[in-house]
Amino acid sequence: MHIELQEGKRYYSIGEVAKAFDVNASLIRFWDSEFDILKPKKNAKGNRMFTPEDIKNLQLIYHLVKERGFTLEGAKIHLKEGQKKTLDKFEIIRKLETIKTQLTEIKNEL
Repeated sequence: MHIELQEGKRYYSIGEVAKAFDVNASLIRFWDSEFDILKPKKNAKGNRMFTPEDIKNLQLIYHLVKERGFTLEGAKIHLKEGQKKTLDKFEIIRKLETIKTQLTEIKNEL
């Protein structure tokens, strides 16, 4: 699961988000209805348009639910109790994963 936030892009469609997370759009809609932290805008047609901040929050929800096995209730509690700390740890993990990938690529070139 990795979505590249494009420089200058302000909104992502639910289709783009679902594809990036390799999940159905219905799961993204469900998470939107379950997690207060998500606040996508809706366009004139009523389609959800996710901001880069929403994408970061979706990455966090995905991490808790899909990668760490939290229940939805557990993820909600975790987000409410330690949102800042969780987000900081999550960002550190993602940065370390990127560094690991880069180091592996360098090693393979040697």
